[in-house]
Amino acid sequence: MYEILVKVLADGAVLPVVVIGAWALLFKVNQAERYQAYCRVLLAGLTAYLFAKLIGSIFQPELERPFELMGVTAGASFLNNPGFPSDHVLFCTAITLAVWFETRQKLITVILALLTLAVAIGRVLALVHSPLDVAGGIGIALLGGLWYLQREKIPAPGSVKQWSKLRKSGKIT
Repeated sequence: MYEILVKVLADGAVLPVVVIGAWALLFKVNQAERYQAYCRVLLAGLTAYLFAKLIGSIFQPELERPFELMGVTAGASFLNNPGFPSDHVLFCTAITLAVWFETRQKLITVILALLTLAVAIGRVLALVHSPLDVAGGIGIALLGGLWYLQREKIPAPGSVKQWSKLRKSGKIT
C-alpha cells in the first residue's frame, strides 16, 4: 500500500497539475492579455528548462540516485541520469508559477502548490531524488519565473486604460 501511495504522489500528482494548470491558463487569463501571458509562460518554461539542463550538466551533487546508493528498486519513474534537478518538480513548479502570475487565482494556485509539494515529497520518498534535487527543481523554476516580473510593467496592446494609467503615474511618457 505504501509503495502505491508513493508512486501516486511521485508520478500521479503531476497529471492534475497539468490539467488544472492548462484549464486555468486557457480559461482564467484575460482574453485581451492572452498573447503576452502565453509568451511569458513559454519564455519562463523554456528558460527554466535551459537553466536546468545547463546547471545539471555542470553540477551533480551525486552521480547516483538515492535508490541506487541504497541498492533498492526505484519507487517511481525516472530518467537514466544522476537526477539534479528534479524535472517533475521543475515542471510542476513552473506551471504553478504560470497560473499564479497570469491568473492571480489564489485557490487554484494553492491547490497547484500543494500538488507540487506532494510531487516533491513523493519523489524523495520514492528514492528517485534527494531533497537537494527537488529544491533545485523549485529554485530553477523560480529563476525561469523572473519573466513574470515584467507582467505589471507592460500593458496589453490596445489597452487604453492601462496606457493612460501608466502615463498618469509617470511610468511612461
